[in-house]
Amino acid sequence: MLGDVLLINDLHRKAADSIYEYLVSAKSNKKRDYRFIVAISGESGAGKSELSHSLALLLKKNKMRVKILHTDNYYKIPPNTRTEWRKKNGIKKVGFKEYDWKQLNRNIKEFKEGREALMPCVDIVSKQTDKLITDFSDIDILVVDGLYAIKTREVDLRVYIDLTYHETKKNIGKRGKEKSDSFRFEVLEMEHQNLLILKPKADLIVNKNYEVEETKIV
Repeated sequence: MLGDVLLINDLHRKAADSIYEYLVSAKSNKKRDYRFIVAISGESGAGKSELSHSLALLLKKNKMRVKILHTDNYYKIPPNTRTEWRKKNGIKKVGFKEYDWKQLNRNIKEFKEGREALMPCVDIVSKQTDKLITDFSDIDILVVDGLYAIKTREVDLRVYIDLTYHETKKNIGKRGKEKSDSFRFEVLEMEHQNLLILKPKADLIVNKNYEVEETKIV
């Protein structure tokens, strides 16, 4: 997302170090040219973008070719009209179906095939959705982040940040992506309920202290 504000600290870097070890181990079991996908989910303000960026930099440092894909770019309703649309259609419309999964899965497929892709890219300042052309031919690892990222197809390693919006209100305010009012917190509660459904899919949990815990054999 263009214009996003990242609040990276040592906790994000430390968690990225741990995830990196799991990723390298999981990738070692694949073919040499296998295109690997790691997905990071969590509630608003939990640090998804910060953790994704920290992990990507670590992968780059270790000579791996990596790209980040932000699933927040794939909302069907653009950010400048989303709140109005949600109020008109009801809070229960907040959830998985707000994403353009067809477009997202198409871009994932293009990554797996090492092809050029036309992708949406939200400009936070103008609140417009632009188009980005990217070439996946030279990319080994895709880091997918966003609320429902671990729901994405063909993910090899699923990471869930176990912090609720109650615990991340401070970060939500600092990033200023959306206005904080009573309706916004209704949206956050719906997202919270949706994410509880996805949590069991995770291979790794980043706990409230930002320590990485294994939930499955990775």
